[in-house]
Amino acid sequence: MYFQRVKRQKNAMKPKPSEFSLRKQAKRPISMITAYDFPAARLLDECGVDIVLLGDSLGTTVLGYESITQVTMNDIMHHLRAVVRGAHSSFILGDMPYGSIATPDLARGNAALMRSAGADAVKMEGGREIVPQVRAVTLQGIAVCAHIGFMPQTGGRPGIVGKTFDQARALIDAALALQEAGAFMIVLELIPHELAAEITRLLSIPTIGIGAGKSCDGQVQVFHDLLGLSPRIFRHVKDFAGGRQLFTKAILHYVADVCSGAFPAESNASAMPHEALAQLKDWLKTKM
Repeated sequence: MYFQRVKRQKNAMKPKPSEFSLRKQAKRPISMITAYDFPAARLLDECGVDIVLLGDSLGTTVLGYESITQVTMNDIMHHLRAVVRGAHSSFILGDMPYGSIATPDLARGNAALMRSAGADAVKMEGGREIVPQVRAVTLQGIAVCAHIGFMPQTGGRPGIVGKTFDQARALIDAALALQEAGAFMIVLELIPHELAAEITRLLSIPTIGIGAGKSCDGQVQVFHDLLGLSPRIFRHVKDFAGGRQLFTKAILHYVADVCSGAFPAESNASAMPHEALAQLKDWLKTKM
């Protein structure tokens, strides 16, 4: 099957946060993919991805950190600017890293920094405990996407959250409270698909799933995961490209050609005009 790439004008209008709720009502699924640099953001933008997320997965995916809790605001700001330079039409969502929303005042200040760098909205991880932060940021005119379920910033190995009645009820309560606080969207990570369907039904704002089943209003995946570039493919991920094998083959081919002298070939090089080359050789003779 072949897919036509969506061509966008560089000055095309970005969607507003409220437009995603209209997408939910119209049952038009929302696509979200992470990007951490200019070329990835530009590619996603050209392909018509609705939302480009600069996720705090930046830490373990790109920066080589052992934990995403090591990601700083400086890290996020540096990569956010690169993403903004690449994505002109996609909606840009910036992740608030660990420790950046400890208090409502801190959340306001850091969200304002990300907004000034070009983020169209910020994402905050947490349940009912971050309602004051969500409300504080939205009241200053910055759109907030919430994030519940498995929360990487809390540490621990990824696992399904919401298998028990008490967990499920707590997640529903948190989702409703975050919506009431002003969140325009909410990410549901690693929760049972039945629970995700109920939360999606109860909310008027869109839900974006990752490992939460197909009933969500949209889906998000890590750029490197969906291209098959990550060392491990998780159950909730689909390898759409076999990129690790493809890139490995290409790099091994390059190394072999360099070592054998097959690359670069004459066609990969440029030549000086004969007259200039003759002048250069005559000049070099005077230097010997």
